[in-house]
Formats: sequence, C-alpha cells, structure tokens
Amino acid sequence: MRIVSWNINSVRLRIDLVARLASELSPDVICLQETKCPDDAFPMKAIRAMGYEHTAIYGQKGYHGVATLSRFPLQEKLARDFCTMGDCRHVAVDVMAPGRKKALRVHNYYVPAGGDIPDPAENPKFAHKLSFLDEMQSWFSSPDRELAGEGDAIMLGDLNIAPLPDDVWSHKKLLNVVSHTPEECERLDAVRDAFGWIDLVRKHHPVPEKLYSWWSYRARDWEAADKGRRLDHVWSTPEIAETCTGAFVHKPARGWEKPSDHAPVVVDIA
Repeated sequence: MRIVSWNINSVRLRIDLVARLASELSPDVICLQETKCPDDAFPMKAIRAMGYEHTAIYGQKGYHGVATLSRFPLQEKLARDFCTMGDCRHVAVDVMAPGRKKALRVHNYYVPAGGDIPDPAENPKFAHKLSFLDEMQSWFSSPDRELAGEGDAIMLGDLNIAPLPDDVWSHKKLLNVVSHTPEECERLDAVRDAFGWIDLVRKHHPVPEKLYSWWSYRARDWEAADKGRRLDHVWSTPEIAETCTGAFVHKPARGWEKPSDHAPVVVDIA
C-alpha cells in the first residue's frame, strides 16, 4: 500500500497536480492538507475519475482543510476540532486494504503554522500552535484510545515543524524562527512519544542526510538556493514501521507548473 501526504495549498487550484501525482506515483491513499475548500465544493468528480471512490473531507472556505482519498473502502471516519477553534485541521479514517486482517487507522493533520513571532505572549497564532500540539499529546497519551485508534495506525500531514537539525537548511540560523524553535520541537517530540510513533521517512533516510519537504515561494530559484525545511511527516506505530519498505520526498513536484510550496511525502507499506 502506497500512502502520500501532501499540502496541496488549494485543491481546486491544483486539482491537475493531484491528477498528475495519481498518474505518476499511483498511490492507494492520498492525504491532502490546506485544501481551502468547503465540503460541498470539493472536486469530487475529478477525484473519482482518478480512481479514488472513498473519501473523507473536512474543509472550510478559503482556509485550512484536510482530505483523505482512498482506493480502498473506509470503515470509519472521524474528525476532531482541536482547540475548539472551528477550523478544519484533522480527519481520521480506517482503511481496509485487501489482504489485511484489520483496518489501518490514518490520521491526517494540518498543524497551525504559528505566525512569525515565536512568543506565545505576543503572538496568538504561536500560542494556538503550542496549544494544538499539547492537545495532540494529551489525546494520544490518553488511556482511552478509542478515537486515537488502537493497534495499527499512521499519523501524517503538514505538522509545520522541522524537528531535527538536518531537517532545515541552517539549524543555527533557524533556531529562533517559527517551525524550528526548541519550544515547538520539544512539543512535537512529546506527541511522538505519547503514542510511540516511528518517523518512517527518517527510518529510511537517517541523519545526517539533509531532507526537506517545503521550499518558500519567496526564493527566485528555490532549487538552487535549496533553503528548505522538512515540515511534512509520516509516522506509524512500530508494527507498521517494521513493514515499511520505502519512504521519500517527491521533490520534482515542487517544480511542476504552479506548484504547491510543499512536496509530497510518500511511504510504501508491505
């Protein structure tokens, strides 16, 4: 089973890129973030034409939004309103793939970016981001894991944090930049430890390999500058990690016409 996570930065604007991804990489499950699309306007006809008959969408007009598209049946769908903000940043599904004895729960997240000032007292957006991460940690560490899922699970998405020094182009220069501050990285570590998640991409591309999934639109030549950050992640429970046969960032997609500033992250599960 091939699973892709991609911040598409407007699904209606870039539906042709989703189709290209489906054609070139043939994923079984595509998890999109920042769809910026209310549910009733989601381009469902185009998605079904790509072969994704089973969907779970949680969107709103102009902002945020997540969607999970699957070739396989979805047994359950749920969404959590983190921080009770009313924004659409999480959807989870139980995917039933052929040959599996039980469903695989897939959590699709779009964590708040956090604004520009890394101080929760001065910046409400940064405070929201930290609260969101705290709630994720609390949810995944709860003894009652009915919603978080038990057994086989994957947690992925645009987590808007590059946690490791080799996840950014310059650890020293970005230590006080939102997405790589110690405060954010420590909270993301707590989310990971709460459920025993394994970073599937780093499993196959261990440090000190530099690895990015996001390059700013502001760079005239993003590829030559290569000042990226690894903001997009795919994690799994240990049992699933043992069966992960490959993982990579599909960097060429960042160079497609009218691209998202994020590249898709791809994992293969045996």
